[in-house]
Amino acid sequence: MGLIDDLQPGPVALDTAVFIYFIEEDRRFLDIVKPVFTAMDRGVLEGATSGLTLLEVLVAPYRADNFPLAERYEALLTQSRGLRLVDLDRSVLKSAALLRARVRLKPPDAIQVAAALAVRCTAFLTNDRKIPAMPGLRILQLRDYLHGA
Repeated sequence: MGLIDDLQPGPVALDTAVFIYFIEEDRRFLDIVKPVFTAMDRGVLEGATSGLTLLEVLVAPYRADNFPLAERYEALLTQSRGLRLVDLDRSVLKSAALLRARVRLKPPDAIQVAAALAVRCTAFLTNDRKIPAMPGLRILQLRDYLHGA
């Protein structure tokens, strides 16, 4: 079984690194994340990420005055078929606070997980080993899908 099978039935939440690996064509992880975006585009898989992802992916391009790269990120996050950008409304923020209190997640991780839970994701795809197992949300590590891992 591969990653796409492990992400089913969906929807799947995607952590910020997944978008960075895809857009910037990371040599190590592109072959792992590209099928996820293809599956979403084809309607085979539903994806979600929090609005925090937009903030996180735009920082480096803005620092480098690379506005075309920033525009690619924004287009991917806001116009991709099969991908939902979850707003950081009060209920998501309160859920994130509860996660921080109970599981001691860092604020960005708590927001990402709270957003995933808010839209009923069944899996969370990340490369952050600090995110613990969550009831009702499988935490899948990209590293685990590297050949030879």
